[in-house]
Amino acid sequence: MGTDYKEAALSVNVRDIQHYLYCKHRWGLLKIGSVWAENYYVTKANLLHQRVHDADNSYNFRGRRVFTAVAVYNDLPEYNLYGVVDCLEVKNSAQGIALSGLPGKYQLSIVEYKPTQPKGKQYNEDDLMQVLAQKICVDYVFQSDCDAYLYYSDTKQRILLPLKEKYTAYQQKLLKILVEMRTLLQQGIIPQKERKQKCSGCSVKDICLPSVKGQAQNLKARIKDNFLCENY
Repeated sequence: MGTDYKEAALSVNVRDIQHYLYCKHRWGLLKIGSVWAENYYVTKANLLHQRVHDADNSYNFRGRRVFTAVAVYNDLPEYNLYGVVDCLEVKNSAQGIALSGLPGKYQLSIVEYKPTQPKGKQYNEDDLMQVLAQKICVDYVFQSDCDAYLYYSDTKQRILLPLKEKYTAYQQKLLKILVEMRTLLQQGIIPQKERKQKCSGCSVKDICLPSVKGQAQNLKARIKDNFLCENY
């Protein structure tokens, strides 16, 4: 039982990979420090995923069968991943795989929804790594070699990710990231904030970086309290 608990504690949710790569300090506050806060960006993303993550919302679209909120995992020791895929599309393909309860063979495609496309590029690397982890889980569960897309709701663009073409390089990067994450979790260490980190849209900014004004006011109050105590 102890071993099972230890393994479960060090299992990684695929969404946490994106959190870790976006900002290691923020990830540490969320996972190790148990801190959480919501802002406009988090709320917008949650609403988008609520619409997508309707487990009863399976439908046909342009020759594809679409399944939403698909739970997946990969319990191989080097991965030990789990999570939920926004959408899993199933399309008839002679080179595809058989699926229980469905006739014929199918090609699977992951579609991960994001609210905003990054400026000046097709996708963020941290989003790609999150989807790679999803692909590793989907391929493990269904014994497939699925395609993977990012869909941006603001531009209505669907981007095919180059995971098959660069699979080995991205896989090795992911394994390294998972080792880093588990080492920090085991040691209970919250990483320091990187200097290059952009914090303006972060939901935990006020917890992570209290305003200078607030710090000054607190310091002023402490000095005043100390002065009154010394002169009492």
